[in-house]
Amino acid sequence: MDFGGSVAESQHRDLHEPALVIGGCFVLVALILSLLLIFQHLRYYTNPSEQKWIVGVIFMVPVYATESILSLWNPKLSLACDILRNCYEAFALYSFGSYLIACLGGERQVVELLEDESRKQISQSLLGGEEKPVTQKRTLYNFIFHPYVVGKHLFTIEKFGLVQYMILKTVSAFLALILEIFGVYGDGKFNWHYGYPYITVVLNFSQMWALYCLVQFYNVTHHKLQSIKPLAKFISFKAIVFATWWQGVGIALLCSLRVLPKERKFQTGLQDFLICIEMAIAAIAHVFVFSSSPYHYVPTSVYEEFTAQKAETTLNIEDGEKSAVVEKIETKAEVPGTSVRESVQDIVVEGGQKVVKDVVLTINQAMGPVEKGMTKIQETFHQTSVDDEEEEKQETEIMIEEQEENSSGENRYKRETEIKIEEEEHKLSRDNRSQVSVSRDKTS
Repeated sequence: MDFGGSVAESQHRDLHEPALVIGGCFVLVALILSLLLIFQHLRYYTNPSEQKWIVGVIFMVPVYATESILSLWNPKLSLACDILRNCYEAFALYSFGSYLIACLGGERQVVELLEDESRKQISQSLLGGEEKPVTQKRTLYNFIFHPYVVGKHLFTIEKFGLVQYMILKTVSAFLALILEIFGVYGDGKFNWHYGYPYITVVLNFSQMWALYCLVQFYNVTHHKLQSIKPLAKFISFKAIVFATWWQGVGIALLCSLRVLPKERKFQTGLQDFLICIEMAIAAIAHVFVFSSSPYHYVPTSVYEEFTAQKAETTLNIEDGEKSAVVEKIETKAEVPGTSVRESVQDIVVEGGQKVVKDVVLTINQAMGPVEKGMTKIQETFHQTSVDDEEEEKQETEIMIEEQEENSSGENRYKRETEIKIEEEEHKLSRDNRSQVSVSRDKTS
């Protein structure tokens, strides 16, 4: 059945207003709960190393909800909203990974932890008397199909996996905008003449690699993260980032197969409507999963200043007896918290610097093998050119030798010819002299 034309347009108009109202209600719930939770973290900003990344993860819900309701309200804004969502989705994934690292005590402590786990695994293998080799070759194949603790190398791979997805997701978003301007993007169309399927394939591989790195890191460190209940956080985050992405790909595929109406407005509208509902559910989950309650109280070691106030109270017990004096000492501790403004400033400045640093590091790590490959190619070309020059030189020398041999052969042939001619002339001269002598004898 064909859902195109005026029928599809009429169906879209009939469903648009109810979907907008229902989606708006869910978005309102998502915004209220998420912004309130963010404000609580900013108000009790007692652990900046963790909370700056928690805020980054929670803020994903308002971003998703806002762009979805705007796109649902005006489909012409769908591409711009998708770019915003994709860019922040990549940052949210990076924030979640950074949050796990912060909960483990920072990058240095994480590296030490992974090295300890690696040594424990080696010790268990030795004590267990296993015949398997203690160490394995560190290859991409072994990391994917035979995962094992690789010490600090796992941390490097995990960071690279998260940051590469953040970079590719952002670049792909702006590339989609450029292709759309030239009319060759074809959002939601699995037609190889458009850019959408190619970008989708690249992002799918990048996303799967990022998720796999995160899962590997979680499997090694989850026993050290039990205090923060990591499984609930991991599932709630994964459901938002990866489920919404595959949901969009699935809707596009069903529309391409004509299982759902193929009209572009229906496709984007359905995705936006579902995200509006899902963000309300995610906001409710975040209230419990990323609660600010653990940060309302801090250890006494981090209090900046203790103050004591002494108060005296005189009590008259009975007439004619001496009054009793009671001393009351009140101790107050000032928490080194920050204002909401200072909290936001720390998140933007410190968090931004950390992101830039990791992006630069990842680009350098990616460029390292490329530079080595280019150097290898240049060396190969240089060696090839040198070999060609030597071969050409040898061929030239051989040709010269052949020419010299040919020349000497010609000279020998010429000399032999001259000798033969001389011999013939000498023989002829001798014959002539003989004939003359004979004729003289006859005459006499």
